[in-house]
Amino acid sequence: MARPPASGTQHALRAGDYEAVVASVGATLRSLTYRGRDLVVPFDADEVRPSYRGATLAPWPNRVVDGAYSFGGRDFQLALTEPARSHALHGLAAWLDFDAIDKGPDHVTLEAVVQAQTGYPWRVVVTTRFSLGTDGLTQSVTARNESAEPAPWGTGPHPYLVAGDGLVDEWTLELPASRVLAVTDDRLAPTGLVAVDADEPDRFDFRAARRIGSAFIDHAYTGLERGADGTATVRLTDPAGSGVEMSWDAACPWVQIHTADKPDPAQSRLGLAVEPMTCAPDAFNAGSYDYDAGLLVIEPAASVTASWRIAAIG
Repeated sequence: MARPPASGTQHALRAGDYEAVVASVGATLRSLTYRGRDLVVPFDADEVRPSYRGATLAPWPNRVVDGAYSFGGRDFQLALTEPARSHALHGLAAWLDFDAIDKGPDHVTLEAVVQAQTGYPWRVVVTTRFSLGTDGLTQSVTARNESAEPAPWGTGPHPYLVAGDGLVDEWTLELPASRVLAVTDDRLAPTGLVAVDADEPDRFDFRAARRIGSAFIDHAYTGLERGADGTATVRLTDPAGSGVEMSWDAACPWVQIHTADKPDPAQSRLGLAVEPMTCAPDAFNAGSYDYDAGLLVIEPAASVTASWRIAAIG
C-alpha cells in the first residue's frame, strides 16, 4: 500500500481557468492558480505544511493568550502550540485529517470532528466545502455543536495571497478597514483597538490602495467597509495591475493581515496572509476587552456558517 503524502489525500479541482488542490490534513488549500499563475503561496504534497499555509482554523483562529480562558463559569487551559510566545495558536483542526463526504470535478466537501478534550470539552463537527467557478474559489465552513452544552467557536482560513512575481514589498494593498488591533511587540497579545490613521498610518492605513513597501504587519483589522451585498474585499496587485482579491461575508467582522516575515530571507515575505475571522484574536477571553471580540457561542444541536472567496485580478 502506497504511503500517503504528508499533507494527506489530495483533491484536485478545476473550473475554467482556475485549478486548485485541497489537502485533507487541516482541510488545506495547498495551491490555487489562474491561467497557471499562483494566487496563493503553494507547498508540496509531501511537505509538512509550513506556517499554516491554507489551513482551515477551528474552533478558534489566531491566538488564545497563554492558552487560558474562562467560559460558562469554568476555567480552561489549552496546550501551548506557539511555544515561543506561550499561546494556543490556530485552533485544534489544523492537523486533523478531514474525510471527503462529497466530491466532483470542481468541488469537494470535507468533514472532521473536533472531539471533546482537555481545554475544549465540546464535540463539534466541522464541515467545509471548496468550490471552483468562474468567480474563483469559494470556501464555506459550518460548525455543528454535538455537545450537551453551548460551545465557544471561531473560524477562518489562512491563505498567503500572491499578486505576482517578487515579494510583498512590491505589491499594492487595498484594505477597507478603519480600525486595527494594537498588540504587544514580543507576544502579539492584544492591547486595544485604534484607528488605522491614529499612530502609524504609513504602516496600518491601506484604505486607499498603496504599495506595502517595507511595512511589517501581523495585526487584526475590523471596522470593515462592505459592499451592497455585505461582503468586504481585500485587493492585492503587482506593479502591472494584475493580482488577487479575497472577499468574505458578514460572518467575518475581522481580518488578520501578515506580511509573512521569516528569519530565513529566502522564505520571507513571499505572500501576504489574509485571514478573514469570525472573531478577534484571543476572543475566548472576550470579557477581558473593551471592544466586541465577536466570540460565537453555538447552542447544542445548532450550526453556524462562514464563507470567503479568492479570485484573480487581471
